[in-house]
Amino acid sequence: MKLSFPVRIYIVALILRLIPILLTRGLGIGLDDMFQYDMLARSLASGNGFRWYAQEDLKQLEPYVDFDLATASGYDPQYGLYTSFRAPLYPTFLAIVYFFSGTGFSRFFAARLAQAILLGAPLASLTYLVSKHLSSSFFIDDKKIERIAKASAWIVACYPMLLMYPLGLGTENPFFVLLLSSFLFLLKSIEQPTKLNFILSGIFLALTALTRSVILPFAGLAILYVVARRVLFPTKQSPRNDIYLIGFTFILVLTPWVVRNSLLHHKLTGIETSMGYNLYLGYYPQGNGSFIFGPSLDLLTIMDDAERDEIGTQKAIEFIKTQPERIIPLAVDRLGFFFGLEKRVLMYFYSNNLIGYISKPNLLIIAAILLLPFVVVSVSATMGLSLLKWNTQTILLILLLISYLLPHVLILSEDRFHLALIPFFAILAAQFWAGGLKQVSARWNESFTGKLLVSLAVVGVLLLFINWGFELSRDADKIAQLLGPDGNKSYFPY
Repeated sequence: MKLSFPVRIYIVALILRLIPILLTRGLGIGLDDMFQYDMLARSLASGNGFRWYAQEDLKQLEPYVDFDLATASGYDPQYGLYTSFRAPLYPTFLAIVYFFSGTGFSRFFAARLAQAILLGAPLASLTYLVSKHLSSSFFIDDKKIERIAKASAWIVACYPMLLMYPLGLGTENPFFVLLLSSFLFLLKSIEQPTKLNFILSGIFLALTALTRSVILPFAGLAILYVVARRVLFPTKQSPRNDIYLIGFTFILVLTPWVVRNSLLHHKLTGIETSMGYNLYLGYYPQGNGSFIFGPSLDLLTIMDDAERDEIGTQKAIEFIKTQPERIIPLAVDRLGFFFGLEKRVLMYFYSNNLIGYISKPNLLIIAAILLLPFVVVSVSATMGLSLLKWNTQTILLILLLISYLLPHVLILSEDRFHLALIPFFAILAAQFWAGGLKQVSARWNESFTGKLLVSLAVVGVLLLFINWGFELSRDADKIAQLLGPDGNKSYFPY
């Protein structure tokens, strides 16, 4: 029996993701975020609740951070401190893995396997499904729709950075797949407005928010848009009252965690209390709007999450009031970081001698393999945007792109944040490839709006190349050092 394409592409994506995992079976963890998620997961798996920084963990981190236990109300040396700093879903996922694998060193390998099987590989199949729903609203040729869907799925299956992400303990792993699943069910809610699709849309949007709350603006806008559309244009298939299930389900899933955090801090508290920390870094006077080591440790000494959040927010406001002229330049810089080349991980791992010495020619080849896919996909996706027809699906996609990008432009940005959009970029790129420049020319000739969209797309492509040129120029000294004989011992901070 011949397997369906979604199953076949899942198998291919899984094999590709298993290769780096098997090659690095003895790899531990090395970033603050990973330590924090691991602490939370071990605590949950042991039945001690959502706690971190038990005495044993503090001993490991004391050389790097001077924790102020005086700010830790209710601290238990054996079990640690209850926290609201991180969203709960990813540590819960890890805790389930640890429950079955145990909490020995092998837990990292087990977590990576689970991430590849359950979170990483499904991205390719989901991209195929989302592409079919999106493309069917633009094209009537079934063969063309199928080609676009398969091409976009292959991009995601083979995309180098997505192959590497299951190696790390990070929220991006569930966030990518949950965001794509949410979008799929939102599309289904538009095409088939049934109670089940409304409920599933609400559930997956809430689960995505419980992974990374940065998606809340999109979740709110998407729910409002789908509800408003159905209220204004009700159908016999879906009465007006059914549409409210999406919002009700979304709130129902989020409420227990919001109540938990509010009880913990004796005031209304959201999904996570990291906003103040991110604002502090994003507007730090000597910062550039992105993550910077050094200042990133300033607030971590404060153990009380609510106090850290409040101090971080107050400091950020002071920074803004002192230098209001930095707001726009920082926003522009963050926009550039968001669409930056995906070189940060390679620079960190190689410069800290985690993968040993690599000759200059081989290092350049590896860099090209890691960096060029984003260049090709993002440029093609930008041109693909100009080909979109104005309909409900397009509006939903535009809402996602804008509402996900805007918080990063205003608060804190890194190149890794655009990875959540790679499946959507892949779909747009595949749509552009399906018609090529001939299709762009036809769009240009069809109307004034077509000319405007194509012109904006060309400007967007030029801005991307300008941004990358500036980025390479800015980091030229570091790149030269990496390519030198002792580049693997440069020891750049993350």
